[in-house]
Amino acid sequence: MKKPYIKKVDQIGPLTVWIVDGQYVRKNIDEEFTNFGQHFRFRFIPLHEFWIDQEHGPGELQFFIDHLLVERRLMTGGMTYDKALEKADAVEKKERRKTELIREISRLPRVGVVENIHKRLGGHDQVYHFVPKNEVWLDDDLGPGELRFVLLHELHERHLMTLGWPYVKAHRSASRIEYHCRAHPEDLEADLGLEVERNR
Repeated sequence: MKKPYIKKVDQIGPLTVWIVDGQYVRKNIDEEFTNFGQHFRFRFIPLHEFWIDQEHGPGELQFFIDHLLVERRLMTGGMTYDKALEKADAVEKKERRKTELIREISRLPRVGVVENIHKRLGGHDQVYHFVPKNEVWLDDDLGPGELRFVLLHELHERHLMTLGWPYVKAHRSASRIEYHCRAHPEDLEADLGLEVERNR
């Protein structure tokens, strides 16, 4: 049997993200494979790999990776697939809304601030022009255990965008450092301190 791998597209800590031939996977390995997956949902996928079907639309890759990171983290912690899927779907939906909102806001004049956007999405001044300079806003529905990880993500992303990185590339880098610290919480305080300094 041939291997379904087409191209390696990312490395997030120990996790390798592969574009695979989804049609081949469905025909020869498991007909239930959708357009992406990870080991705790599909046991035939190696433990440290994410598989994403080559037949995905433009701009979808990052949403799928964000989804898989959440799904895998929760299932590694013992959560059932159904519950992890629900939470990962919510994160994916939020990222899709955020990306669409960034596009919409970039077309608007710099007056007429969208009210309460920070309550729903969070973000920083490099993404949203209505967030005051040098500020990061966090969602008000984050649990105490999530706040520092999300702050790390936003600060890292903001710093890279001040250096000229586009949002998608900065977001991917921020997802990597967030994932690393979730897997190695002993590194969180040092990494968070570094990002705070970089954002001064």
